[in-house]
Amino acid sequence: MSPLSSTVKLNSGHLMPLVGFGCWKVNNSTAADQIYNAIKTGYRAFDGAQDYGNEKEVGDGIKRAIADGLVKREELFIISKLWNNFHKPANAKIALKRTLSDLQLDYVDLFYIHFPIAFSFVSLEEKYPPGFYCGDGDNFKFENVSLAETWGALESFVDEGLVKSIGISNFNGALVYDLLRTARIRPAALQIEHHPYLVQDRLVEYVQSQGIQIVGYSSFGPQSFLELGHATAKDTPTLFEHSTIKSIANKHSKSTAQVLLRWATQRNIAVIPKSNNPERLLANLTVEDFDLSKEEIAAISALDANIRFNNPWDWNNAKIPIFV
Repeated sequence: MSPLSSTVKLNSGHLMPLVGFGCWKVNNSTAADQIYNAIKTGYRAFDGAQDYGNEKEVGDGIKRAIADGLVKREELFIISKLWNNFHKPANAKIALKRTLSDLQLDYVDLFYIHFPIAFSFVSLEEKYPPGFYCGDGDNFKFENVSLAETWGALESFVDEGLVKSIGISNFNGALVYDLLRTARIRPAALQIEHHPYLVQDRLVEYVQSQGIQIVGYSSFGPQSFLELGHATAKDTPTLFEHSTIKSIANKHSKSTAQVLLRWATQRNIAVIPKSNNPERLLANLTVEDFDLSKEEIAAISALDANIRFNNPWDWNNAKIPIFV
């Protein structure tokens, strides 16, 4: 099947689908089949990460789809992210090599710094992916490595042909502003938590003005965090049943999920939803066949309550001050 999403041209010159498939929380037991079915449905971008712990299975799905002739490698846009324990340049190279081995690929199309946080190094043999483990039980340990050093490592990966484009994730405006002062290769994309409860309009405006593509995750707000037992998510009304979203969806004969995704994509923000349901899988991908009015976009944006579900300050009481 041909891809159903339009593409955006990154400042690196490469094309990225506006709608991709998010691999976060995709179970290892079903990941290969889900990736294969998503490709069969028409998805061409797959947003993964070392920390998700499923890159081997994602790679199996990609390999099977290519072997079956569903798609060619160059038609796919495969994304991964450098986890916090690997920020030193030598360790970043070790981690990238592991990602490429797990995905069974020679290169990835986009490689992010997952968080602007440098945990202590944990060897692949000791624990991979390490998650919050920093080599000392449940205690957080950090390394004195600057973001400029880590970014320099990612730039070298581009030079070596291991990565086509490089980006940043979960950076605030000040960190983006600082990185741009020293970067030899500008970030192609910034991935952020983005939904009507967390619009971040000034950050979006600034980053887009710099020619950097915004990619939003958790487009459905609290939905992604409910199964994690997230306290704030449980106390936050679902966007799927919000009267504003439902009214707009009914007007366009679309699902509330499609309206939430269109609210982002119509503002040139890429999205990475996922679903196990074949009908929703296709519906999430086909969100560019209708347009919201300016008034509808404004009404959705007016739901902004500065509610952030993914905040390092709250990680096991770590109090890491990225967003304070």
